[in-house]
Amino acid sequence: MSARTPTQLAEYTASQLLPLLKAREVSAREVTQACLDSIARREADIHAWTYLDPELALRQADEADRQLAAGTGGKLCGLPVAVKDIFNTADMPTQMGSPLFKDFTPGNDARVVHYLRMAGAIMLGKTVTAEFAVHAPGPTCNPHHLEYIPGTSSSGSAAAVAAHMAPVALGTQTAGSIIRPSSYCGVVGFKPSFGLVPRTAMLKTTDTLDTVGIFARNVDDAQLIFDTIRVHGIDFPIAHEILNDPARQSVGERPWRVAVVQGPRWQDAEPYAQQALQDFAVRLADVANVHVDHLVLPDSFNRAHEIHATIYDKALAYYFKEEFEAHTLVSPVMYDIVTRGNLLSPDQYQGALKQQNALARELDDLLAAQYDIVIDLSTGGEALKGLDSVDRPDNSLIWTLCGVPSINLPLFTGPLGLPFGAQAFARRYNDYLLLSFARHLQAQGVLHANTPLPAFAR
Repeated sequence: MSARTPTQLAEYTASQLLPLLKAREVSAREVTQACLDSIARREADIHAWTYLDPELALRQADEADRQLAAGTGGKLCGLPVAVKDIFNTADMPTQMGSPLFKDFTPGNDARVVHYLRMAGAIMLGKTVTAEFAVHAPGPTCNPHHLEYIPGTSSSGSAAAVAAHMAPVALGTQTAGSIIRPSSYCGVVGFKPSFGLVPRTAMLKTTDTLDTVGIFARNVDDAQLIFDTIRVHGIDFPIAHEILNDPARQSVGERPWRVAVVQGPRWQDAEPYAQQALQDFAVRLADVANVHVDHLVLPDSFNRAHEIHATIYDKALAYYFKEEFEAHTLVSPVMYDIVTRGNLLSPDQYQGALKQQNALARELDDLLAAQYDIVIDLSTGGEALKGLDSVDRPDNSLIWTLCGVPSINLPLFTGPLGLPFGAQAFARRYNDYLLLSFARHLQAQGVLHANTPLPAFAR
């Protein structure tokens, strides 16, 4: 059907592929096979996938082609999507990075997977996650340099998108597991506002923090998937009202009010990363229709990491109590976290939740009064060498704690030539405002319209 080669199709973004699929200039089978060919070329080095069934993927593609021919396909019909292996999938195992769940097939789809299938997307396969999406590193390597880490628990999804194995992927974030991998792998990573994307039929670790998000090679693709998987309609009155409020989701004719923040973990960032953010602030001031200020956070945010740790450790101790007592967990880090969580009282946990709400309100008031967008470092520099390396502390978990939408902007290159990013965030529920700002940077040539294939994988 197409004169395009499989290699060319694997390089296309979702936004480029969908019009071609709808016009039947390419077939869903061709696109899916191009992704499978890309995986076959690179997976032995990168290890992004924990489950692949090429025949199953191609059967989905053939069904998508039948729908495209009949004119009945959804808006994502024929688009391959990589799925972090903590989301239930009816036709593939959901193993959550644990040998306890080896070959476990739940028999149903997570709500977000269901939404994607209803839109016609193809579930290409399951990507590597840390054990129960916590901290223990998986086998995935950074596509830009195989000896360097790809990030935290959504590493497989980020690496798969960066290596052009899939145009888009699902991930999750409880602290920094969308922003960090997208920073290290040089792709767009979008973490929506807490509560906007349903978490039904997926691994739950922390009730007030877990957030479903997206990896993509440009901002348009991230918004495309967000539009599909978020809640819609009057049954979700807060989201429905705010997401459809032009006053919340647009700046109109006035300039963007942007602040650059250093935050409590600024001292942990590498000097070259600090300089990169400072230089970007200067460059941003020259971008059309953008006004830049510098923000100093109130002292209350200095306790954010402590508050997050209390909530995180106690929740994991609750959810993995049986595995801990039976000693069936694998990684030492899980035992350390659960042990710490068991030492925390219910009153300490409840107190931390109250402090989380107070910080979220304080940030919301600050943004509502002064700023549309705040810019921070995504990570304290480029990826670290050694797949068992521990990430530098950064500010990502603060914005997760406060429930605000955030996005990694793949802007910088470190001294080793590896990527890292700036993180932009906005007021909670101002997700489309944040995406609009990122698209403005894309339109101004500040961001790539399609993040390039890493040199290693070419």
